[in-house]
Amino acid sequence: MDRKLRQEIIIDNYQNPYHKGLIEDRDSSYIQNNTNSVSCIDNVDIMYKIKDGVIEDIYFDGEACAISTSATSIMIRTLIGKTVEDAKKYLENYEAMIEEKPYDKELLGELNVYDEIYLQPNRKKCALLPFESLKKVLEEIK
Repeated sequence: MDRKLRQEIIIDNYQNPYHKGLIEDRDSSYIQNNTNSVSCIDNVDIMYKIKDGVIEDIYFDGEACAISTSATSIMIRTLIGKTVEDAKKYLENYEAMIEEKPYDKELLGELNVYDEIYLQPNRKKCALLPFESLKKVLEEIK
């Protein structure tokens, strides 16, 4: 992916994040999880609605850097409507990409904007933050 397009996608998802804002009048079907970084300002609450093995909805709110906010926004758009099993595949492939291991580039789609995040090792945590939340939630619903 070309650098300019990568920057545009990250900035757009930072400035206009998808599904930002928690749902106050939510029913008990939402699972809320907080994820944060001890080394920076990133502190995000993410709400997941999972029904019959399908991720129906996700919202988030909090304070985070451009990388973490954009990664959360893209993750949400990618996962809504996917099965829990598909979410696990996205999670595994995304983590592999961030850690410079073999992964399925075709599967990740727009999440590939972070394929060079390893060039800034201190930003890996930012890019992984929403997926750490996803991992915790998927483990809880087993």
